[in-house]
Amino acid sequence: MRKKLFLPLLLLNTGLLGSAQNKPLTGFSATASLKQVAAEKQFDSYLLAKNVDHYIKDLSARPHHVGSPGGEAVTQYILNHFKNCGFDAHVETFYVLFPTPKERLLEMTGPVKYKAVLAEPPLKEDATSGQTAEQLPVYNAFSADGDVTGKLVFVNYGVPADYERLERMGIDVKGKIVIAKYGRSWRGIKPKVAQEHGAIGCIIYSDPKDDGYYQGDVYPKGAFRNEYGAQRGSVMDMPVYPGDPLTPGTGATKDAKRLDRSAAGNLLKIPVLPISYHDAAPLLQSLEGPVAPEEWRGGFPFTYHVGPGNTTVHLKLAFNWDIKPIHDVIAVMKGSELPDEWVMRGNHHDAWVNGAEDPISGQAAMMEEARAIGELAKTGWRPKRTIVYGAWDGEEPSLLGSTEWAEEHAAELQQKLVLYINSDGNGRGFLFAEGSHALEPWMNEIAADVHDPQTGISVLERRRAFDIISAGNNIKSKKELLAKKTIALGALGSGSDYSPFIQHLGIPSLNLGYGGEDAGGEYHSVYDSYDNYRRFKDSSFEYGVALAKTAGRSTLRMADADILPFDFTTLYKNIGTYVKEVIALADQSRETTEVENQLVKEKQYAYAADPLHKELPPAAKDEVPFLNFAALQNAMTGLENASKQLETVIAKGGLTKEQQNKLNRRLYQAEQQLLMEKGLPRRGWYRHAIYAPGFYTGYGVKTLPGIREGIEQRNWKEAQEQIDIDAGVIKNFASWLNAAANGAE
Repeated sequence: MRKKLFLPLLLLNTGLLGSAQNKPLTGFSATASLKQVAAEKQFDSYLLAKNVDHYIKDLSARPHHVGSPGGEAVTQYILNHFKNCGFDAHVETFYVLFPTPKERLLEMTGPVKYKAVLAEPPLKEDATSGQTAEQLPVYNAFSADGDVTGKLVFVNYGVPADYERLERMGIDVKGKIVIAKYGRSWRGIKPKVAQEHGAIGCIIYSDPKDDGYYQGDVYPKGAFRNEYGAQRGSVMDMPVYPGDPLTPGTGATKDAKRLDRSAAGNLLKIPVLPISYHDAAPLLQSLEGPVAPEEWRGGFPFTYHVGPGNTTVHLKLAFNWDIKPIHDVIAVMKGSELPDEWVMRGNHHDAWVNGAEDPISGQAAMMEEARAIGELAKTGWRPKRTIVYGAWDGEEPSLLGSTEWAEEHAAELQQKLVLYINSDGNGRGFLFAEGSHALEPWMNEIAADVHDPQTGISVLERRRAFDIISAGNNIKSKKELLAKKTIALGALGSGSDYSPFIQHLGIPSLNLGYGGEDAGGEYHSVYDSYDNYRRFKDSSFEYGVALAKTAGRSTLRMADADILPFDFTTLYKNIGTYVKEVIALADQSRETTEVENQLVKEKQYAYAADPLHKELPPAAKDEVPFLNFAALQNAMTGLENASKQLETVIAKGGLTKEQQNKLNRRLYQAEQQLLMEKGLPRRGWYRHAIYAPGFYTGYGVKTLPGIREGIEQRNWKEAQEQIDIDAGVIKNFASWLNAAANGAE
């Protein structure tokens, strides 16, 4: 009964939205806007949740990691799908380093003996969990080979601040094996920091407080990670560079020149192994030494100690270091007017095991989106610009397929690619959108035109409500969000296939997906299955349709826009916020250093410490100099003026077709002007001056990364150099926008 009442209301709301639309879509004339809206409604009518269900079930039916028979089958399935949808589709193959385990051993040798299980048992409630012959076992790809024995130390989440705390506790991890919790940073940061501090091995586990029974009923009764579930994943030092470690900056074709593995700058030197919380419990329970700080304690029903005490573990790992083929499916629908301008949509297809949620839920939405565009083309519609779909292989081991393809086609992409639109896993909940900030107003316009499957309101309004409520008790933030009728576009860090496009090539990019009401613990385990997805992620598969509508509109509107919808005034405002943040960060660091040094000098830490629980005071730090931000601030003034001038020219209109085409080329190549010639310090592959994954966060973004990380790492000389470099980049960017405005007048 409720469903029958709901549908007419939804149709009424949709009709009112269309009739109330007083202005054209951004980038379209009034006439073209009406035509575009009609095409999008027709596109929507072709999208079917049952098809998303069908694709997820088929593509997650067996394990399909890099180089596997299942991977070959998935590639062929996707290729045939795109061909059947009317796209010109082919497979591009690259040859990459992909290690798989041949020996895994973890045992506690003292004070008691315990041998880790290192296996996830099949469950009768999960039809594919027993496909053990085809599954990759629990391991971390790109761990080093190693046979080490040492005392065990618990390092909390294993981030730099945790080692500072250990130092104050008088604990040194040099020559020891560390055990760290998943969370708070990308997994590869944990062994990286352990290695920097002299550890000889690293174990990573999912604590039940973060990822287990503390969160809810565990699988198969509930969605959360059970005691045997473990998180596979790559630990390549991706913040240095992603992709094939042996061919940095170059496509890994069959005859590509390759580094010796020992020369690869993003490979670890110590062995690393992920384990379940079943295997972690006896190790942690045996630890002695100081009681762990309160904020370090997890969900186990025993006291957490840091160690080392008498707990000794033996870790032995060996890998097959093979060159494996990876297969990217590339599908093209040629543009009718501007075939040499491309709009690209991508999602990876490889998984650690069956991967129903990660990545097949996103891949399925993209396939249904492509099918609907194919149906639209059958009516005689054709995109003005060329539409390209990329189904990437090898994303899980560190963005192999997308990176190698982008590196191989770099020159052509920088000439032709207008926008790259990415997705990955998808589930029930709210729209999450990240990307180039010149696209923020346009993305809000798209979000306002897509309806949430559960509530019938726009996904814009639903996400806006989520942001307001998530502000908690911060009344100031809530008032600001209530007054603001839009949602913010997040900045792009790393962790999915947009990275080579935006951060290496300077291609405008988006990353889209739904989630927030699909929590669970299946991530990178054998339990990321169709049965799990159907029960706990998106039972109706309607959010697959929502993603197809959102990404589909992004693709269609960018492909058909008369004037490309980049708003550089919004980008200017976002960069301005980042500039204020790094200035405040430097000032805060100076003030904090002055106060902390005074506390150390006056022995306040020593006087306040419990004499029975000795903890060293922090070491005094060098004073923070005054950094000169003048060049950066002056560059921002120039960018403000240039962005406003360009905005005025575009709003004025009246451009000839030739002027439009010339302007559009300037608009979509503008992001490339934000690239630094030499890239970031110690990681030159990352060239974008505004966005990069953090050196010690991995997935998490650092904005104005060169400056911000120079300040955070107290490298004042480098911070000043990066201020001046970024000022030059922004000055050149403003000049590019000025030229765009002047050329269109």
